[in-house]
Amino acid sequence: MRSYYSDTISLFRRSSTDEIIGKLTRNSEFPVEQPQRRAWETQIEVLHDILVGYEGSILFEFSIPRMGRRADVVLIIGGAIFVLEFKTGESDFSAYGLDQVCDYALDLKNFHEPSAECVIAPILIASEGIAREARIAFTPQNDKLLYPINAKIEQLPQIIDDVLAKSELAIDADAWSKGRYCPTPTIIEAAKALYNNHNVTDIARNDAGTNLTETSESLAEIIKQSKANSRKSICFVTGVPGAGKTLVGLNIATKHISKEEELYSVFLSGNGPLVDILREALARDKVQRGALIGEKRRIGEARREVKLFIQNVHHFRDDLLNNPEHAPVEHVALFDEAQRAWNKQATSNFMKRKKGVPDFDQSEPQFLISCLDRHDDWAVIVCLVGGGQEINTGEAGISEWLDALNTSYPHWDIYLSSRMTDSEYGAQETLEQYRQDARVKFVDDLHLGISMRSFRAENVSLLVKQILDLDSTAAKETLLELQDKYPIILTRDLSKAKQWLRQQARGTERYGILVSSQAERLKPHAIDVKSPMDPINYFLAPKDNVHSSYYLEDVATEFHVQGLELDWACITWDADFRYTENGWSHNSFRGTAWQKINKLERQKYLKNAYRVLLTRARQGMVICVPDGDNEDSTRNKGLYDPTFLYLRQLGLSVLA
Repeated sequence: MRSYYSDTISLFRRSSTDEIIGKLTRNSEFPVEQPQRRAWETQIEVLHDILVGYEGSILFEFSIPRMGRRADVVLIIGGAIFVLEFKTGESDFSAYGLDQVCDYALDLKNFHEPSAECVIAPILIASEGIAREARIAFTPQNDKLLYPINAKIEQLPQIIDDVLAKSELAIDADAWSKGRYCPTPTIIEAAKALYNNHNVTDIARNDAGTNLTETSESLAEIIKQSKANSRKSICFVTGVPGAGKTLVGLNIATKHISKEEELYSVFLSGNGPLVDILREALARDKVQRGALIGEKRRIGEARREVKLFIQNVHHFRDDLLNNPEHAPVEHVALFDEAQRAWNKQATSNFMKRKKGVPDFDQSEPQFLISCLDRHDDWAVIVCLVGGGQEINTGEAGISEWLDALNTSYPHWDIYLSSRMTDSEYGAQETLEQYRQDARVKFVDDLHLGISMRSFRAENVSLLVKQILDLDSTAAKETLLELQDKYPIILTRDLSKAKQWLRQQARGTERYGILVSSQAERLKPHAIDVKSPMDPINYFLAPKDNVHSSYYLEDVATEFHVQGLELDWACITWDADFRYTENGWSHNSFRGTAWQKINKLERQKYLKNAYRVLLTRARQGMVICVPDGDNEDSTRNKGLYDPTFLYLRQLGLSVLA
């Protein structure tokens, strides 16, 4: 239900407070306590008086699905949308409240189709606040969104009139209310929504080119058939960066979250920061939602509950290693970033050094398949595969899974994305032996081809691939298509890059600095990649926390940010990965000098690191290539200038 109550303004004014509260109460998802009832009474009585003489529509408790919240009131008057957030009894126009109402307005602007071209006014009303002149001005992004407005109740009529003076064509309120909502949540927002029983179709885009629903339904059908026919099946889901692979995995896992259910599923990831951040976000959200309905939940208890749903794949592995005769309680295991599972050598070395197992002779994929194979009846493994995103020594790539299936598990059914043969998945040779295999099925719906992370422009990942592949001609063409939707700015001044980020972000849109883990000569710019940082604070802490990404002091590397995203990012480019006339030069800083990386595997990891960094921003990015210093041989201009010039000649705008 989009809102708990909606009507024309004239019918709203003719309805009694009790009638309206009755409808609000009937439609509420939660029991209505006395404080909520009193808040509604105040809002209704205020608006009964304020809206005399205005025609349009009014909606109470309007759903913002991407955020899992509801705006107090939305007014459609003339050619403008007014988003009202009431702070009854409060005197403070807090920064938090202003960000909150701005976020609601941004959600409509970005994801509600009929709102995209409308004037939208976010208004924070503090009933006891001190009246001050309301600032009615558009934000510099030129998308008809106004800066958040502080308002006393008695100022509302004048504010409405001033906003209407800036609007043009009247909005068809009926068409507006029925308009398509196509959200693109961050993975953190999506996890919270899915964990609270939303469906993937409720919270994510489902327009032409995106197929999250089809992929989820295809996997659900494979799981259903595997159970019905007592089969063991493995599925490989591919997708471009930001296409929603993790979202699909979370969607399947949240549908079967009860341990008592036969389809009980677990979401597994070897990405430690991602696991920690999602767990903490879900736990905090659980506590906050409990508070809204009067339930007191302890954060420790919430963390324990969430821990069962999202697990670190290495802990899952270790538990089964210690219980070799037992099948896992889960029949369905979803492995995020499956291409990052360890090869045999890395797994064997780890087992010997850390677990005291001297003769372990399986790769991580082989062992994980063996664990699900312990079930007597059925099991399903879903491997979520990112192309070109292996970033660490010992990561096996997808071929290790396929080799294990071929040599040890001939009784498993195999469902492959039809795009698994693409070069970035590195499995072409291995796949050749599966061409005539009767147990193998290639499924189109198991590929997610459109990036949703960069909701302003789907081709960001394509542009990044072209830049890294040194395909200048194609990159220039793609950049021309993107430039009006998705700003990519180039600079040599980190302070200007930081200023640009702050100017772009509105509400709680998150921004931060990203660097390669090999970027060791950025210390003169107060960037030390070896300095400890807390990913949970970086991605979850609010603006006033010095350890949050907002402060632009702590930086995240490819290891912290893989699988996650920022709204706006500054990628600070060091001399580890530098452009030369002969192509990219791959380097590692050792002791007091740069040393060339000659091993092809490590070169690939470094290139992939920059692929990860350059595909993290949802709305736009600034790339900072420092000037260098000829008095410092480790940072001389010749190490940086060619990279800057290469990026500039592609057509990137340079920040003055």
